[in-house]
Amino acid sequence: MKQNYPNPFNHVTVICYQLPMNSFVILKVYDLLRQEVATFVNNEKDAGYKVVRFDASRFTSGIYFYKIHVGNFQAMRKLLLMK
Repeated sequence: MKQNYPNPFNHVTVICYQLPMNSFVILKVYDLLRQEVATFVNNEKDAGYKVVRFDASRFTSGIYFYKIHVGNFQAMRKLLLMK
């Protein structure tokens, strides 16, 4: 999983990840209190490069986190929304 771009962002950012094989993927966004605010992926995905567009226009400015689960692998990155 790569760092989202742009970051900081205003309304829309892109999250990219790559799967070496078909896998069940969970990709979610959390607020600063670690409460889930969005789920982008929660299903089986084919191998390859994936791009997710995050439209945060309904969210307030601040720090958010996105987390991916693929099998035993987990990673988390920080997003900064500035309106």
